[in-house]
Amino acid sequence: MRPKFNHQPEFDFHHRSNLKLTNDYYEKYEAVSGILDENLQIMDLVHEDIKDVLVSTTSDDRRGSEYRYSSDTVLRTVICQVIEGDSLRDIIIRIDDSNYLRRFVRIYNGPMLDYTTLCNLKNCISVETWKKINEVLAGHAVDQGLINGEKMRLDTTVVETNIHWPADSAQLWDTYRVLARLIEQGRAIDPAVVGNRRLQTRKAKRLYAKISRMACQKSTVQEKLRPFYERLIELTLAICDWAEQVRQNLEEGCQQGCWDLHQSVLAKVIASEIAHYHQLGLRVIDQASRRVLDGETVPNEEKIFSIFEPHTELLKRGKAAKANEFGHMIQIQQVDGKFITDYEVFEKRPVEHELLKPALEKHKQLFGRYPETVAADKGYYESMSSIAKLNKIIKVVSIAKKGSRTEEEAKRESDCAFRSAQRFRAGVEGTISYLKRILGLFRCYNKGLQHFVCTIGAAIFTHNLLNLARA
Repeated sequence: MRPKFNHQPEFDFHHRSNLKLTNDYYEKYEAVSGILDENLQIMDLVHEDIKDVLVSTTSDDRRGSEYRYSSDTVLRTVICQVIEGDSLRDIIIRIDDSNYLRRFVRIYNGPMLDYTTLCNLKNCISVETWKKINEVLAGHAVDQGLINGEKMRLDTTVVETNIHWPADSAQLWDTYRVLARLIEQGRAIDPAVVGNRRLQTRKAKRLYAKISRMACQKSTVQEKLRPFYERLIELTLAICDWAEQVRQNLEEGCQQGCWDLHQSVLAKVIASEIAHYHQLGLRVIDQASRRVLDGETVPNEEKIFSIFEPHTELLKRGKAAKANEFGHMIQIQQVDGKFITDYEVFEKRPVEHELLKPALEKHKQLFGRYPETVAADKGYYESMSSIAKLNKIIKVVSIAKKGSRTEEEAKRESDCAFRSAQRFRAGVEGTISYLKRILGLFRCYNKGLQHFVCTIGAAIFTHNLLNLARA
């Protein structure tokens, strides 16, 4: 039984390559493996989250297999997925086909994890655990003298959720097709709970396609779209009411014991999904009616941008390349050497200058003192009085002011130490670019807010491992 570690290598045929590029690839993974072995507390934290599911999904009686995977294997597979930039399905194939990656994840010549098992185990690692193991790794880097706290830089960016452009017609069509699918699933259990009404899926899809085509034409005015929207909203509202009746019939059937155990469990799942999407669908209908039919401007706080990722937030940050971003803001806190000492994920966009003091306190908690230099962009500027307070405990506060400057403020920003710190601050942009381009934080493809935050935690943990591996 090996639930946590599998340190005993099995016989394999791994040989060093004659290519320097390939050997560099091996050395990267070997360095990461060594860091993980030096920090057993990381594995303890992960094991605490997944130990029960690990046994239940890889137990002896499952398909007659006697092999048990370890928590170490699960974490290493997730790290490998982030480094390689693959989906869960693709990383399973890549590891299964690579003798070296099998050694890294410590499966060796044993049976490979299947996709479903890996997905279940990965999802068991909580948001808090990813946060804690990043803190453990940061503490290790401090103890080994690999990073120092003399300088600190902050920046925010947006990680997008996996949604399409949230046009009203598209969201109405999403609502209709999802509820139609659930109604059909209810019909398969018992036609009586659905009744004899017919779905109008093709009609709804044609209306959505018509609106989309007309909206792309420059000559189209909003008034021309109104009749098509009215019909699409009418269809969506009708299926919402119908789906609610189906949900009630399914719940009543479960209470009365009309079906066998399997059908009852399935009916409860369908009823739960109908309730979820019915509530979101009503919000979609409400905002589409207010915006298109009534001509009302709906505040962003009241909008829903996807029924599949309802936690998504619209962020307008004044970026020329992308005026509107749909996702969540994150903050990166970094020291010299590109090590990310802390990160935060915000469900709602915060006021940036309010994030500065908590970041400084976390820095002090890790290093035992405040940094000598703090650098951030203009979003973190509050006032000159707040800068003056920070200068009492921090030597250089390199945060430029928005708008016009007085002579005193211009002199402060032209100082050599200030400008040097701003050059240091620019380095965090490279880290953000690396996280997005290489480690997959351009867009999160995992569903739900909790998995969204876990994805960011896994990417930052992997970034820090690679950073220490290069040190």
